[in-house]
Amino acid sequence: MSTIAKTLTAAALATVAMTGAAMADYPERPVSFIVPWPPGDLEDVLTRMIADKFQETYGVPAAVVNKPGGGGGPFPGAIDVANAPADGYTIGSFVTDVPIGGPQIGIPDLSPNPFEPLGIFLTYPFVIAAGADAPYDDWAGLAAHAAGTDVALGHFGDFLPPTKVTFAAAQESGFAFASNAAFDALDCNTLASGDADVINTTLQQIMPCLGEVKILASIGGERIGILPDVPTVEELHSDLALSLWNGLFVTKGVPQDARDKITAVAKAVMMSPEAAQLAKDTGALIYWKDAAASEAQIEADTATIDAIEAMLDN
Repeated sequence: MSTIAKTLTAAALATVAMTGAAMADYPERPVSFIVPWPPGDLEDVLTRMIADKFQETYGVPAAVVNKPGGGGGPFPGAIDVANAPADGYTIGSFVTDVPIGGPQIGIPDLSPNPFEPLGIFLTYPFVIAAGADAPYDDWAGLAAHAAGTDVALGHFGDFLPPTKVTFAAAQESGFAFASNAAFDALDCNTLASGDADVINTTLQQIMPCLGEVKILASIGGERIGILPDVPTVEELHSDLALSLWNGLFVTKGVPQDARDKITAVAKAVMMSPEAAQLAKDTGALIYWKDAAASEAQIEADTATIDAIEAMLDN
């Protein structure tokens, strides 16, 4: 072997060794979990539990960074994750629509989908709610009222799955909302202030006033445990079967070692007694669905959302 060849071989071996050492050392600096919503909802609570456990396990700072979209839904925060280095130090905690809606809408940084799931861990208890003084008590009452009176809907973005489901449910029930607007937070104040007559939101955001609002329906595959008498939209219209979930995502190219270490912590958190208690208290479904199963879920939900889009276009 020539001197040049020996030099090149030595350099290549050194590079491999350095790469292996770098991967083995992950994480060696602070890690950020990006939540593209304001603090306080279930994805935020659970992601903070993951960050705390990650820091405890690996001995490096780990923090949740909230990046709400200001009416732009989760996409501004998702773009930040998409543009971060593929090294495992920036992790997205994303709702259904980030890996599905971004490409469908054609957002440049999100199309084609730059993300790969580490796992899905939460199915939201998502509800359609009205104020306590609303002149209707259930979905059928809303439909009858809206046939002759303007009703305003508050949502997280008209391009997001729960909003599309709500629009489609209204259409199949023979009415349309007279107006609609996007909010970063849809809580007790949104209804009390009159900013919207009806909101579709996570149950967590209206938990403080749960006894003072009317829950008309829930969005998901099964009734919410703490609201056993509230029907699902799927029960009202069987072709609107869609659950809303949240999971951890990284960009393509993140090393497998980093993925495995993040996944190990997240899975342990979801299996913890604290997570089980949170599920019991909030009606959320908390679990760990691995990367392959998450990919299958995304594929199935994409087909469902496509069908709902076609329904709304007709």
